Amino acid sequence: MSSYSYKNIWKITYPIILGYMAQNLVYVVDTAFLGRVSEVALGAAAIAGLYYMAVFMLGMGFGTGTQIIIARRYGEGEYASIGKVMDHTFYFLLCFAVIIFLLLKYVSPLIFDELLSSKDVNLATMEYLDYRAFGIFFAFINVGFRAFYVGIGNTRVLIWSTSIMAIVNIILDYVLIFGHWGFPEMGIAGAAIASVISEGFTTAYFLWYSIKKSKAGISLKKQYAFFTYPKIDRKQFKSMFNTSLPVMFQNFISLWGWFLFYLIIEGMGERPLAVSNIIRSIYLILMIPGIAFYSVTYSLVSSTMGKKQPEQIKPLLKRIIGLGFTFSFFLAILIMLFPREVVSIYTNNTDLINATIPTLNIIALALLILPFSMITFAAVSGTGNTRASLYLEIATVIIYLLCTHWFANILKWEVHQVWYTEWIYLIIIGLLSYIFFKTANWKGAKV
Repeated sequence: MSSYSYKNIWKITYPIILGYMAQNLVYVVDTAFLGRVSEVALGAAAIAGLYYMAVFMLGMGFGTGTQIIIARRYGEGEYASIGKVMDHTFYFLLCFAVIIFLLLKYVSPLIFDELLSSKDVNLATMEYLDYRAFGIFFAFINVGFRAFYVGIGNTRVLIWSTSIMAIVNIILDYVLIFGHWGFPEMGIAGAAIASVISEGFTTAYFLWYSIKKSKAGISLKKQYAFFTYPKIDRKQFKSMFNTSLPVMFQNFISLWGWFLFYLIIEGMGERPLAVSNIIRSIYLILMIPGIAFYSVTYSLVSSTMGKKQPEQIKPLLKRIIGLGFTFSFFLAILIMLFPREVVSIYTNNTDLINATIPTLNIIALALLILPFSMITFAAVSGTGNTRASLYLEIATVIIYLLCTHWFANILKWEVHQVWYTEWIYLIIIGLLSYIFFKTANWKGAKV
């Protein structure tokens, strides 16, 4: 029998939920503060933030692939090989960070000059990215550590790492955006600098914990033999790339799809963009339980496969989906009962609040679909079939963007009606993942 009961699943997941809450609190504060600077700053933060996340998710995808491999080795009991995976993860991510940094700093202006119709939004977006680019080095190191700790099921460390990030970021947001305590008033640039510094603090904490934390007198660094700086092993990289590259592109396509969604919204005007930025921030908060269970699914499915228990995948997914749906249901009811109070956190503009509430009701219903769709989708990658998950993502995002274009540019619907595409995305990705488990030969996948 699988050891992953409801209690064990919850024990692994709740630190990730708390960690995501701390992390997304930063997005709420950024949006709330910038919403009091201007609608241009609010809209630019949405565009720049999604663009940054789209390229960041390439590194995050590699980390997810690493997490799947680490969980598989952990399930197989091959602890000594985990450190080698970790070291090669850092080799790749640090080199990749240099490429992403150059992209953010020097290629982005060329891209946005062509894509954005508002000159003010374009200038503010570039101002944000000029500073935010420096944080990619810290962010990718943190991706490696997160993959390790989720992969071995030691998720409690994420509570502290993300709490440190959130506290530092919120304090610096207050100081740098508005110019308090003798600091200059920097607006959107202050938000970017705050993010970079907070990521640096998180990296420092991960390093300290990994070196100093011990079990039976043995540090995690020694127990799993990482930071030994082995020579580059091409076979190791090949194995990692086979699993990780499809996840990298899957994550990139997913976030790029959302980024293109916002570009289409931007073409509708600054008010629809401001509405959608507020909705994005609220949605990210409401998605926390679902995304936490989604993240855990990678590891639990891969570890179960490593234990040679593929027959336990179906009951495992039922338990994870059940827990995820319970959280999503109560959150959906909450925001449907108090929509005005929720939106008022982000802005005191009455017209903007009234314009945002209809879209809030759309995402409340999307929350009820999310646990089934995203957890089942994560399980496809967790089995080791990461190429299949990539193909499912590509098909779904193409339909998603075609519908967005049709609703916004052809039918000329209101912004809340364009957000119906979120339902379309979740329904399609869930159905395709379900069909995969019903029809594909997934039990023999190796990583």
